[in-house]
Amino acid sequence: MLKIDNLPKKVRFNLRNKEIFPNTILSPMDGVTDAPFRRLCRVLSGDRMGLLVSEFVPTDGDAVFNPDGHKQLKFFPEERPFGIQIFGRFPDRMAYAAGKIAETFHPEFIEVNAGCPAPKVAGKGSGSGLLRDLPRLQEILHEVKNTLDAKTPEIPLTLKCRIGWDDESINVMETLKIAEGEGVEMLTVHGRTRLQGYNGLSNWDWIGKVAAAAKIPVIGNGDVNSVECARERINTYGVSGVSIGRGAMHNPWIFGQIADAWEGREKHVITAQEALDVFPLYYKFKIEDGATEMNAMGRMKQLAARLCKGFVLQEEIAQSRSRNGVRDDSEVSVAMSVRQALLTSQSAAEMLDRVQELKEGIAREMVFEPERLVNLNGAKETELKFGDQFKGR
Repeated sequence: MLKIDNLPKKVRFNLRNKEIFPNTILSPMDGVTDAPFRRLCRVLSGDRMGLLVSEFVPTDGDAVFNPDGHKQLKFFPEERPFGIQIFGRFPDRMAYAAGKIAETFHPEFIEVNAGCPAPKVAGKGSGSGLLRDLPRLQEILHEVKNTLDAKTPEIPLTLKCRIGWDDESINVMETLKIAEGEGVEMLTVHGRTRLQGYNGLSNWDWIGKVAAAAKIPVIGNGDVNSVECARERINTYGVSGVSIGRGAMHNPWIFGQIADAWEGREKHVITAQEALDVFPLYYKFKIEDGATEMNAMGRMKQLAARLCKGFVLQEEIAQSRSRNGVRDDSEVSVAMSVRQALLTSQSAAEMLDRVQELKEGIAREMVFEPERLVNLNGAKETELKFGDQFKGR
């Protein structure tokens, strides 16, 4: 049983009159957090996810927004409390889409995206591009809020943003002021600038400044990859909760682990064999959702590329393979061999067969410890690197 002083200062928060426990959100990630992935995380958490959010829904493309044309809107009743995130640069279209979505799907909240850094989004003035045009962001929030109040006043408006466009134009405090002034009821802050993309480390000092000044719940986002990290972020920076994106790709059990810790339960240690069991389950959810075999295999590989980085040899086995007490590269090479075995599969059936072979073989000598990972992005996140896709935009 955990000691009370090891619990975070906050384990829940309120979104309007709805209590959210645990105080976690699965960050929306385009091409990742569709209904099957959310379902996977929900099942692995024991149905204790805090809040779930849709992949972001575009509003600019349709002259008249039609919900039937957006697969991102699909969700299951068991995902509630559920929010739908929209993005765009035209206030009237954003407001119309928000009203249509609210009336059709009755989510627990509608969220405006002012955080996506992708060139096809931010480069056209929506997503984090709105951080270079705060009057437009304010107009969008104003129009969306008015529409929700008129059509579905029971549904609150929330906002997701970054701390600014670049280091020379950090304006998250101004964004907070606008959001509160326009009736936004929760603000999620990703602690990177748009120019950073997903490189460098998230700036939690700025997130903490927002949380200290805010009258509404502030959720911190960026680099949360373990129970210990979530606890430290909540206690140190005063946020109402944490939003987890890439950390959930490396460890889709993380929400249940956080809920267990907040409830004072003993930590459940996930074996490497148990971690491998996620692949047939994910495949099942994708097929049930109507995915083709190739699409389902692609998503399994996407997950494998992240999740397998958490595989390491059991301590005693790694020590026995060391030379004169000094570790060699066998631990890394064994983990890489597991990852490569899955990523080089040519069909879903072959991949699932390899999962079973690994479970009966090398996985018996391994443990699953994703919390060891500092690098969640495939590059050194202690170094700031500007990707070509972000230059000059």
